[in-house]
Amino acid sequence: MSSLTEKDRPIVQLLLNTGTCPRCILRFCCVGSQMLYRHPHEDLLKDLQEFLKNNQEKEDTVCLDVVDPPCKRMRLEHTEEGPDDLNHNRAIPQIPSVDDGNAAMESSAVKVCNVCLGILQGFCEADFVKKVCQKVNSADYQFTSFVFSVSLPPQLSVRERAAWLVVKQEMRSLGLPLAKDDIVQLKEAYKWIIHPQLSEELGVPADGKSLFEVSVVFAHPETEEECHFLATACPDCFKPAKNKQSVFTRMAVIKALEKIKEEDFLKHFPCPPSSPKNLCDALEIQCNNGAVFVAGRYNKYSRNLPQTPWIIDGERKLESSVEELISEHLMAEFRADSFNFSSSGREDVDVRTLGNGRPFAIELVNPRRIHFTAEEMKRLQQAINDSSDKIQVRDLQLVTRSAIGRMKEGEEEKTKTYSALIWTDKAIQREDIAFLDDIKELKLEQKTPLRVLHRRPLAVRCRVIHTMKSEYLDQHHFRLHLKTQAGTYIKEFVHGDFGRTKPNIGSLLNRTADILELDVESVDVDWPPTLDN
Repeated sequence: MSSLTEKDRPIVQLLLNTGTCPRCILRFCCVGSQMLYRHPHEDLLKDLQEFLKNNQEKEDTVCLDVVDPPCKRMRLEHTEEGPDDLNHNRAIPQIPSVDDGNAAMESSAVKVCNVCLGILQGFCEADFVKKVCQKVNSADYQFTSFVFSVSLPPQLSVRERAAWLVVKQEMRSLGLPLAKDDIVQLKEAYKWIIHPQLSEELGVPADGKSLFEVSVVFAHPETEEECHFLATACPDCFKPAKNKQSVFTRMAVIKALEKIKEEDFLKHFPCPPSSPKNLCDALEIQCNNGAVFVAGRYNKYSRNLPQTPWIIDGERKLESSVEELISEHLMAEFRADSFNFSSSGREDVDVRTLGNGRPFAIELVNPRRIHFTAEEMKRLQQAINDSSDKIQVRDLQLVTRSAIGRMKEGEEEKTKTYSALIWTDKAIQREDIAFLDDIKELKLEQKTPLRVLHRRPLAVRCRVIHTMKSEYLDQHHFRLHLKTQAGTYIKEFVHGDFGRTKPNIGSLLNRTADILELDVESVDVDWPPTLDN
């Protein structure tokens, strides 16, 4: 085994004798060759046996290859009692030397690894890889690459700490340092083994930036039993959380291991770690595609249709909404788990949105299908438009997550134009409303309207009416076209909301005014890009 040297011999011998699997031994020997970990488990056992045998023969015949003895200063340090002198304190039992590598091999071959709990044993084999791939293929996702993630039982960190303390003691006796960070991480070694197998079986490359994730969640029945001493020693690290079934999470255990004193750890956990009673269990094999984002503009022609589902105290007030009329088609085509709808502002249930429409975006969560041609998107848009006369959609297209930010950028600095049908209690003539056309950049102070006070914080908002143009209809009705700062409450600007919006049309005309109809004529947001539909 070319990656191992003479200094690794005591580690190999020690760990094999305590029930550690060959791949974990390579990790503790700091072997960074990915190919070596991919060798079959049985071959690695034979290689390690041969390594020990060959080195034993050299030791018997040649003395020049023996590691140099530790320097005088280090020998003197080791004669002093201290927390790191684990044998002297009798915290770690003396491991008998293994002169015959075969004995260690036979012992290790039949046991679940005392460090990785079997992760780097059976769960690296072809049968398990095929099980994972069957799960992926049956889920019927579209993907061109994948990223693999793994969740490990929390006590693996505890067992690794215990094994490291044993190895560290052995290396110190030889005058050789071993930092815990030098050990190859279990997750990293596992991915080195699994990635090429998954890639070959799925027919696509592994890519750390892929949006398609294949994840395996491992669990172990002895987690709480083995981690309980940490909760006693470091209770502040283990706090119940609503979304966690157990306080013994991986991060909580790692935090506790950083805090607990070495001598306290040695008192409560066997070093080397004992052989486990059970093998790990692959609790879940999951697939998840990164979200896909669809954007467009919608027109709303109904005065009895909310933008989002109108549900009060669990009771639906109206049968549908703009959001649902659009999303039901997207959900079906993309085969997503759920969606999130957003738009550039919103209109009231009785307000129409005309002109070029209102920009919107929908995030489709965990979609099975992600690839659509421009022609397919055009057909999807047509299907939405054919399904209802209450809305129409245009410029439907796939966009990136970052592009959606443009819809919200400087939202309050954008302008919107409206058309309002207004009624007055006193009769009016054309000349009574003509002065409105000359008002420019009218500044308003709008206290949160009474009708939205249940869902918006109480505040006074300064808004601007940029321009107005009046259109006389009869003695009690006129239409007013307004260009305003986004976020202006138009209905309240007309009737005043009991004096909460100042000035207002009523106060400007010196009479009572109310709004009968309101239409959004344009939302001046240059997004998403216009398509040739």
